[in-house]
Amino acid sequence: MVMRFDASSIATSERMKEVADIILSYADEKPVIVLSAMGKTTSKLLQVGNKAERCSASNVCEIEEWKFIKDLHLKTINELGIDEEIISGVLDELKKLFEGIAMRKELTDCSKDYLMSFGECMSTRIFVAYLTKTGTKARQYDAVDIGFINTDDFTNTNILEASYPSVAERLLEDCLKEPAIPVVNNILGKFWSSRATTTLERCASDLTATLIAKALGLREIQIWMDTDGVLTCDPNIHPHAVTVPSLTFEEAIELAYSGSQVLHPQSMQLASEAEISVMVKNSNNPTAAGTLITKGREMNEIVLTSIVLKSNITMLSIVSSRTLGQYDFLAKVFSIIEEFGISVGCISITQVSICVTLEPFKPGNREPIPQEMDHVVEELENFAAVHLLRERSVISLIGNLQHSSLILEKAFNVLCEEGINAQMTSQGASKVKISFVVHDSEAQTCVGALHAAFFENTDGHL
Repeated sequence: MVMRFDASSIATSERMKEVADIILSYADEKPVIVLSAMGKTTSKLLQVGNKAERCSASNVCEIEEWKFIKDLHLKTINELGIDEEIISGVLDELKKLFEGIAMRKELTDCSKDYLMSFGECMSTRIFVAYLTKTGTKARQYDAVDIGFINTDDFTNTNILEASYPSVAERLLEDCLKEPAIPVVNNILGKFWSSRATTTLERCASDLTATLIAKALGLREIQIWMDTDGVLTCDPNIHPHAVTVPSLTFEEAIELAYSGSQVLHPQSMQLASEAEISVMVKNSNNPTAAGTLITKGREMNEIVLTSIVLKSNITMLSIVSSRTLGQYDFLAKVFSIIEEFGISVGCISITQVSICVTLEPFKPGNREPIPQEMDHVVEELENFAAVHLLRERSVISLIGNLQHSSLILEKAFNVLCEEGINAQMTSQGASKVKISFVVHDSEAQTCVGALHAAFFENTDGHL
């Protein structure tokens, strides 16, 4: 089995000790461990990189976030009672990288990927040193050195099939020579051509875990984080969210693409294809049952599984000027969207009009900036009336669409009671998701009211 622990699970020395106890309770299952960076380290690294562009090399050491990164890791080392030499070389190399960025006044995608790798490099070294100190045999691996080969794309690369046999060979060979718990860092790989360090994108540690499970032919991964599993909605939005005991991969994939921060969509897709079960657990509460994700589950009595909110979305309403036929109209709209590299979220189409919500230009990257959207609108206005609507939210209802009439009836009754108008509705080909768009200012109220209607009286069942 592969066990993945997120940044919050190892944010402090105390949390690292707790994670070590969790891992040792599964020692008989010979787990492979995948660790993220500590706490907010990756975000801080990017902030230092951005600030280094605007300062001199001699002033890099004065950047507040750089001090935070060093202090966090050195404090953790001291509290765990291990040698600072474990990461001294990594810190020296990282400092040189920041100084280089300052001298060039440029943070390239290549440099960004490289600096993002340092958080995981430090956390895994510290954790293995602590396990070793407690008498547990463990071995640290940088993902770049155990065979992960990526496509030639910085910040959002993909793993090539050639990775799987090389990863399996390295890990199995080492285990046969000298058994030890493998501890692998997250999101890293190398270009197929240049061998430069690349990342799978932010928040992709569960994808790394799934890739390793597939390479080794394992049947289970565990995702350890700071919630009791997948919840019926974001607890930061509505405090009465509860754990969903089980999910299908189809539900999990739709949850991930709809904006859930718990799961990575590519990880769920890969786990589904490889038939690897996924258990989501809470490292703060390891006795909680968690959420089990598998290929299928009994759905007859299930109405709704979870409610997902994605805010600060841009919506385009495009109405044909009728100078084009239906096919030409649709073709030209999507050709322009493709030309500007925009991903579409939800779509609602009639013969002469289209409504679309727009996703970031790259997963994990950024929303389209206003100037770029202005160019899109200008192109579309050559043959259509266009309304650009910002500050919108997509609310997705994940459940059993065999009961779609019941879901829609209850959802729109809630909207009516709250005085909220759905500005767009999208069901599409998915068997588990219905989405609608509301204004950002109404979204959280809407989620709370929907959760009360679907879960707090009926538990999401008929």
